[in-house]
Amino acid sequence: MARKLRLEYAGATYHVINRGNYRQNVFESQGAAEAFERVLGEACERFGWVLHAYVIMRNHFHLAVETPEPNLSVGMKWLQGTWANRFNRYRGLVGRPFQGRYKALHVEPGAALAQVANYIHLNPVRAKVVESEKLGEFRWSSFWWFPQRKERPAWLCAETVLAEAGGLNDTPAGWRKYGAYLGFLDEAEPTKRTERYGKLSRGWALGSAEFKQSLMADFQQQGARLEQATLHGETEEDWRELRETAWEARLQQMAVAAKIDLARLGPRKSEPAKVLLAAALRAETAVSNAWLCKRLGMGTPASVSQFVRRWRADEANAKAVARLRAAVMRAHRKR
Repeated sequence: MARKLRLEYAGATYHVINRGNYRQNVFESQGAAEAFERVLGEACERFGWVLHAYVIMRNHFHLAVETPEPNLSVGMKWLQGTWANRFNRYRGLVGRPFQGRYKALHVEPGAALAQVANYIHLNPVRAKVVESEKLGEFRWSSFWWFPQRKERPAWLCAETVLAEAGGLNDTPAGWRKYGAYLGFLDEAEPTKRTERYGKLSRGWALGSAEFKQSLMADFQQQGARLEQATLHGETEEDWRELRETAWEARLQQMAVAAKIDLARLGPRKSEPAKVLLAAALRAETAVSNAWLCKRLGMGTPASVSQFVRRWRADEANAKAVARLRAAVMRAHRKR
């Protein structure tokens, strides 16, 4: 089975999700939700976490969490373990209340993080627990705390959602406008709502292509074997996105080392620069011919295979591929 990786670094932000074992309603009682919220606050204080949003539903929870120190794993182990021990002791139970390892998607700070926070705050509306206009009355959510500026926990950060909702003020009026903004988001494009929201809880990273490529570079710097591992993607689509991001990052590195401008490749399908890059990438990754032909403009997957095979048959070309790979490795070691 592929080994799962999790990247931790100072200042990382994540969308963390976990569910009750067998989707049981572990937070159905007020006491269970209240206890989890209390332990969550203790975890934030103990590990220095900053929460941009959270919600506790009947059978799962969501966190938009920032970790000033690289301690997500140890913090989540403490959070879930501490609450589970208290939950089991209170109910006289044994076993795991959660379904297993939590899911944590990397999130780019700024707009992407605000989208996740909005998604989290709207969870009770999507679950038909409350109407959007009464969302502030849902007790087990950061949105319940945000308007209470004096009583708000110090580990809750309001700046992200306010800034990305139009630069709103941290005032009662500002939070009323934010609530109206959430209502607008819930009503906008209802036919695309499920697709749009679903993407915020799937995959391995949320943000720009540049953000994902920077994460790939960090994994590679750690020596992670990305062709033999997965991150947090749970579907074939997630895994394909992960691999394609890794291929793109490696292609960019090879193009720099070979002094090839990817934006100025010619129309010829068998252009030497294209075939050199394709051959080098094929030599060290499991990149697909379909991805190469689309990314480099090399015709069809079959033509990519043919061009690369002919290229490798020439000894001088084969040495050129070896030199390019060595140059990329040298540049990587200098970082």
